[in-house]
Amino acid sequence: RQLMSFAPVYDDHSRALILGTWPSPKSREMAFYYGHPQNRFWPLLAALTGEPLPAREDIAAKKQLLLRHGLALWDTLESCTITGASDASIRDVGPNDIAGLLRKAPIRAVFCNGATAYRIYTKYQQPLTGIPAVRLPSTSPANAACSSARLEALWGAALADWIVK
Repeated sequence: RQLMSFAPVYDDHSRALILGTWPSPKSREMAFYYGHPQNRFWPLLAALTGEPLPAREDIAAKKQLLLRHGLALWDTLESCTITGASDASIRDVGPNDIAGLLRKAPIRAVFCNGATAYRIYTKYQQPLTGIPAVRLPSTSPANAACSSARLEALWGAALADWIVK
C-alpha cells in the first residue's frame, strides 16, 4: 500500500476543485501533479485560461496558474495499492479528506479528471461533501480516444463558469 498523495493546491479564492485519482510514477518522480510529459492536463489548462504553458519542472508557475484562475487541485486518494500508473489496478483505497478541504476554501464545484476519480469521489466523498461532481474525460495519454481538441471543448464547456479570467 502506497502513501504518496500530494498536498492540495488551493487558496481563499478557489471556487472549483479539479480531482485526479492518484499520482503516476512520473508525477511522483517530479513531485507534482500531472508530471508525465504526455499528459495533456497542463497544456489544456493553459489553453482554457489563455496563459502560456508553464515549463514541465516549474511547479510554482503551475500552482500560480491554478490559483490565479480560482482553481484548486487534488487527488481523490491519499493511499492505495496500484501497479504502475494503471487506474484499473487500484485497490485498498484510502480517500483524501476532501470534505475537510471544502471547509477551508470557498469551493462550490468539483470536476473529476477521468472515470476512476469520478467513481472514487462519488462513492467516498460526495456523501460527505454534498457536492455532485462533473465527470470529465481523462487528460491521461492512456485516453488516446479523446483528442486534445475534444478535451478542450468538453473541459472548456464544463469549466466556463468557474475559471476566473
